[in-house]
Amino acid sequence: MRKILNWFFRNRVTGAITVAQWPNLVLWIVIVAALLLWIWPSSGQVSVAFAAVVKGGLLVWAADEIVRGVNPWRRCLGTAVAVYELTTLLR
Repeated sequence: MRKILNWFFRNRVTGAITVAQWPNLVLWIVIVAALLLWIWPSSGQVSVAFAAVVKGGLLVWAADEIVRGVNPWRRCLGTAVAVYELTTLLR
């Protein structure tokens, strides 16, 4: 079990256990847009634009994690976020 967990969470670049990382630029943009959407809710075009930035940004972030994630955990996290965003987008 230890060997599987080590493989799943071990950073392939640094060798450290990596579960979470500091947000990259795309994720910071998503965070700011989500906060603005939360603080300034409206039914107009601004709200639609913020929602599009949040959904689109999360899809970009998820694709980046799937392709360049530092370990299988990060790739699975990216896949889960992509699946969730696509299912909510297609509803």
